Amino acid sequence: MVEPRAPKHQRERRVEAFREEIDLILEGELGDPRIGLVAVSEVVLAPGGKTARVFVRVDGDDEEAEQSLAGLNAAKGFIRHQLVDRMGLRHAPELVFVIDRSEQYASRIDQLLGRTKRKKKT
Repeated sequence: MVEPRAPKHQRERRVEAFREEIDLILEGELGDPRIGLVAVSEVVLAPGGKTARVFVRVDGDDEEAEQSLAGLNAAKGFIRHQLVDRMGLRHAPELVFVIDRSEQYASRIDQLLGRTKRKKKT
């Protein structure tokens, strides 16, 4: 079933607004030392709008990424409260933070493709 254009456009704008606001909150308002350099890469809102998966890129190794994820999970309530205040919402969606490893996967795929090309040349 195709979603009508106006609600779809409105949903896309809301998702982009969530991404920008969460990114701003993570950038300057969290004082948790566990949270390193974190950037929001994507927000996926559930069809009902009750939950949002927030994909974050973390600079550092896997251990630092896990510490940052723990700090983000501890700050969920604060972030949701800030979203309600800043965006004028009644209820903010439940946030689920996920580490975005797409860049790592892409570089690994490129590396493997490079190996196969070199093997074909010989």
